[in-house]
Amino acid sequence: MDQPTPEQALKKLEPLVGTWKLTATPPGGEPWPGEGRAIFEWHESGAHLIERSTVDDEVPDGVSIIGCDAANGTYYQLYSDDRGVCRVYEMSIGDGEWKLWREGEPFPQRFTGRFDDDGRAIVGRWEKAEDETNYTIDFDLTYTRVE
Repeated sequence: MDQPTPEQALKKLEPLVGTWKLTATPPGGEPWPGEGRAIFEWHESGAHLIERSTVDDEVPDGVSIIGCDAANGTYYQLYSDDRGVCRVYEMSIGDGEWKLWREGEPFPQRFTGRFDDDGRAIVGRWEKAEDETNYTIDFDLTYTRVE
């Protein structure tokens, strides 16, 4: 099977580019108050996608850098926020689905989001395994395209 070129691998990130309204809902609850935004834009090099997220409530603002190893089609997200948290997630994107996952301390996490048919929303869910084995819902997260 042919390996993707760097251009082909990076093109798969294009559906994320733009400004998104964030709506987070805990299991069985109402959406969290406050407004959240995420902006995905290309780094000036064109080789990485930068995500900046802000939320009005007590949720930390974050920055992520998304890139890929085009030789094997693997994507990574380097995440940090204003709490001082820094994490590395493996990532996949394609066929209308976006996934992030990580193992390790303080607990394994994973996100699965599905793009709607017109690409104007991503409906997803963050899960965590505090016992390192059994995943539970942390919160549902919906991205709604603003621009």
